[in-house]
Amino acid sequence: MPKAVVCRALGPPEILRLENFASRPLQPGEVRIAIRAAGINFPDVLMVSGEYQLKPELPFTPGMEAAGDVVEVGNDVTGVALGSRVIVKMRHGAFTEEAVVMPSQLAPLPSTFDYAEGATFLAAHGTAYHALVDRGQLKSGETLLVHGAGGGVGLAAVEIGKLLGATVIAAASSEEKLEVAQARGADHGVLYAREPFRDAVKRITDGGGVDVVFDPVGGEVFENSVRCIAFGARLLVIGFTGGIGLARTNLILMKGASVLGVRAGEAARRNPALGEARMATLSAWAEQGKVRPNVSHRLPFEDYAKAMRLLIDRKAIGRVALVLN
Repeated sequence: MPKAVVCRALGPPEILRLENFASRPLQPGEVRIAIRAAGINFPDVLMVSGEYQLKPELPFTPGMEAAGDVVEVGNDVTGVALGSRVIVKMRHGAFTEEAVVMPSQLAPLPSTFDYAEGATFLAAHGTAYHALVDRGQLKSGETLLVHGAGGGVGLAAVEIGKLLGATVIAAASSEEKLEVAQARGADHGVLYAREPFRDAVKRITDGGGVDVVFDPVGGEVFENSVRCIAFGARLLVIGFTGGIGLARTNLILMKGASVLGVRAGEAARRNPALGEARMATLSAWAEQGKVRPNVSHRLPFEDYAKAMRLLIDRKAIGRVALVLN
């Protein structure tokens, strides 16, 4: 019998359990996937603790993305071939050895990726693309400040910002994380502990400030970002791993700035054409070798709690993947 990580009560990752479940027959329009790797995202941690905006009914299996092989196709399904290597997009349910999904939840695994890279691609790079292209409308020649640049979504923003022609300032909590960000294209690195980042940004930009802020951190990071922006800047609110930030509305007014919320998944659900265009571009970039997840940790499936702790403790650089047999 296949196994899945199951959340029966809200709390820390250690409250989760690995349980067997019975495979069910396919319903019309469904596809069965043998999962080979699953990506860990911070929303998975929040969902398990009950702190995420999506609150599945208990019990549920966490996990937003995976990669694997198509092992069974419903009789009425077209466009999905048996044996295909695919990326699986889910709101939750990816931490499992077997998943039954709809064809619309699948995307081809880029030929340049292994399963762990495929399982850690779309959530981070899709969010960064939606933020910088659809919401922030980042232009070539502009300056982009990326907070949390050592994380999965931050590194994705660094890569995509450079592809769009921006000057990228990466801010992170360690020299090691900054080294990886600069290897991915960052033009400047800012170490949070070395000096206030708003002072560093003003120095780097000769007092001009940045045009776009990519902020998955929130809290004081968001509040201080408002103090180092250029006129007409766009502040992209990606997440709140550091707490909920308070907007300095007087500074936003004085700078003619915009604060933009970013929900890549919800935007695609409301406007499928937007999601299709995003997927087409990201797939092309992946095949061309222009983007690739930085998977710093690959752990066995049974180490799911340890894997989630790597994100909580800020020990990952880029992405963390669970690897299944």
